[in-house]
Amino acid sequence: MLARVLTAGVLGIDPIPVAVEVDCHPGTSYFSLVGLPDQAVKESRDRVSSALRNSGCRFPRGTVIVNLSPADVRKEGTALDLPIAVGMLVASEQIVGERLTEYALAGELALDGSIRHVPGALSLAIGARNQGLRGIVLPEANVIEAGVVEGIEVIPVATLNEAADFIAGKRDIAPHVTDVKIIFEQSRRHVPDLTDVKGQAHVKRALTVAAAGGHNLLMIGPPGTGKTMLASRLPGILPNMTFDEALETTRVFSVAQLTSARNALVVQRPFRAPHHTASTVSICGGGAGTLPRPGEVSLAHNGVLFLDELPEFNRSALEVLRQPLEEGVVHIRRAMYSVTYPSRFMLVVAMNPCPCGCRTDPRRQCRCSQGDVQRYMSRLSGPLLDRIDIHVDVPPLSFNELSTGQTTGPTSAEVRATVQEARDLQRERYKGRFACNAHLDAKAVQTSCLLGSGSRALLEHAMERMGLSARAYDKILRVARTLADLDHSETITEQNIGEAIQYRSLDRQLF
Repeated sequence: MLARVLTAGVLGIDPIPVAVEVDCHPGTSYFSLVGLPDQAVKESRDRVSSALRNSGCRFPRGTVIVNLSPADVRKEGTALDLPIAVGMLVASEQIVGERLTEYALAGELALDGSIRHVPGALSLAIGARNQGLRGIVLPEANVIEAGVVEGIEVIPVATLNEAADFIAGKRDIAPHVTDVKIIFEQSRRHVPDLTDVKGQAHVKRALTVAAAGGHNLLMIGPPGTGKTMLASRLPGILPNMTFDEALETTRVFSVAQLTSARNALVVQRPFRAPHHTASTVSICGGGAGTLPRPGEVSLAHNGVLFLDELPEFNRSALEVLRQPLEEGVVHIRRAMYSVTYPSRFMLVVAMNPCPCGCRTDPRRQCRCSQGDVQRYMSRLSGPLLDRIDIHVDVPPLSFNELSTGQTTGPTSAEVRATVQEARDLQRERYKGRFACNAHLDAKAVQTSCLLGSGSRALLEHAMERMGLSARAYDKILRVARTLADLDHSETITEQNIGEAIQYRSLDRQLF
């Protein structure tokens, strides 16, 4: 008898419809699994065999052919265990597949017949909905994550027997619906407050501007001036994630196997801080497996990617940042696959002004020669620095600034409220075309960043004196637009342009 079980695979974060076709007929004892399975899928035979036997069922006798359709697409992972097992039960007439045409199945089988968590459940549920199915049968550990998808039933099962009884129509299982509001409320994480950082009022202002417009930020200064402390407090002032942002970010984390039953939905903006020894593959994605895995640029999607000690990173690892910074996606190509991951993030980097770090410290003497400084700065390419909107100097603090016991400046909650207001203005202005000012394309910059005669003259003078590139020109306009939004102004003033120009320290060759 022939049985056809619907499921899905994941390529990148996109679901791919997959049909598991099982044909059982009398004859010589023979088992064949075809359809480009990887090693994990090939090993499903042993897992399925033990799970069937320990669940009170039997492995089909005779000839068993399992085809994974479409046969020209590589299949990987253990999520096909459950559909293969149910297909064998139906094909060998041990159960009736009454609901096979309405529900997809996915899950890894343990040898005792229990069903384990699988990665990519959110994408699998979206894939089942895209196929027009009524629902999807998933392990209990995955249903909180998949339950946020509207328009489809998510059926939780703990064992193979439960799944078989449900498909046969012998058991009714209530679909799981995830309360997104409760998850958002319960997932508020504690982050250090901005007032913990003494002094550095102008750097806190730069952080506020960067968060309000989604701008990339570079902090440069001697060691011990608070660059890392300031960056670690950035998540506390970022605006709240929208549901669509949380959904897309969760899909990336799910594919990377970073979700769990307790953290099924990513509702806080990611903050990724890889070490400077990170490889190019770990930054952009890829790996030795059959399908490329998301890297740090994708795991930071809708959040922050923080690179401390920027010149210490591998040059090739830094250069791969250029495409995601410009396009918001990263393309990973292999011989048989081309995978695209979303990679729209804020890039925040910190560095010293020279190898010893004392070049801009008035209290310590720099030991570096001019050649040492040039070689140190040459590790960073001009095109990469050009893509960073805001450059800010972080000077050393005085004794009085360090010894005071009073908090300085607004709290993270107060800054976040200001940032949220600015983001709301941008969301209303762009009507969903762009999430923030940093994402504006060239045409939107022309229509949304209009200058008066005084602002235009100031910017023209800066362009001529500093030799700014066309990309730097656009960056100044985007930052000025954010400064105007923070002032609740529709027009960009000369003060906005002047402050935006001050945030181009490297262009002014101060370092």
